[in-house]
Amino acid sequence: MASPATVEKSEDEWKAILSPEQFRILREKGTEPRGTGEYDKFFEEGNYLCAGCRTPLYKSTTKFNSGCGWPAFFEGLPGAINHSPDPDGRRTEITCSSCGGHLGHVFKGEGFNTPTDERHCVNSISIKFIPESTH
Repeated sequence: MASPATVEKSEDEWKAILSPEQFRILREKGTEPRGTGEYDKFFEEGNYLCAGCRTPLYKSTTKFNSGCGWPAFFEGLPGAINHSPDPDGRRTEITCSSCGGHLGHVFKGEGFNTPTDERHCVNSISIKFIPESTH
């Protein structure tokens, strides 16, 4: 799969299209409170897109219940997600490869029974669910 197109906007343009909470999380690398996101315990069939630029990021078939309080996926779509170490080196941030929007963090080796042994811990506000029937 080809890498998604790059989406570049000024901070003012992002503020005009995102809610204040979306801006805080996607553009300022914030985190929604644990257990408050609409997709934490949501398991319908479809796809998850970046809430900022609508780039497809995850398939529902890769979502699992980790009990962490945020939506968890064991892998993203090829080329859709960038990984970079946090400045403190303790965690790895995940961002949309198209717009750079902050999604959350990825953790490895936690022992979940998934094909990748990864947990993409994603803020619900960073993603938008599209049901399978709309494709």
